[in-house]
Amino acid sequence: MQLPITFEDLIEEANQLNLYKKLILQINKDFLLSNIDLDFHEDILPSSLKFLLHETVYKLIQEKFNEYLNLLYIVDVPEKDVKALNGEDTLKLSEDVAFLILKREWQKVWFRNKYF
Repeated sequence: MQLPITFEDLIEEANQLNLYKKLILQINKDFLLSNIDLDFHEDILPSSLKFLLHETVYKLIQEKFNEYLNLLYIVDVPEKDVKALNGEDTLKLSEDVAFLILKREWQKVWFRNKYF
């Protein structure tokens, strides 16, 4: 599996495979497991998804760091990927982490669709 490099690539691939709604459901499932009160509607626009996910990650980093770490654990974002990010600018860091979360959620949906 070749992971998408940009948010737009990820959304395009999800739409081409008719898996966008399953991606949203997977995100909702993992946020619920993480006890984070965020529930995306299945028909959310990709731009809104990107914005709300970014905003949520930013707030978690700033105000609820333990919940942020728990989310990364539940989603199963690779620790090495998070450590490779530049943490000097929290706004940029939260954007990058939001994309890492999306990529990992996409992997789960793609693998489930392909092999199950």
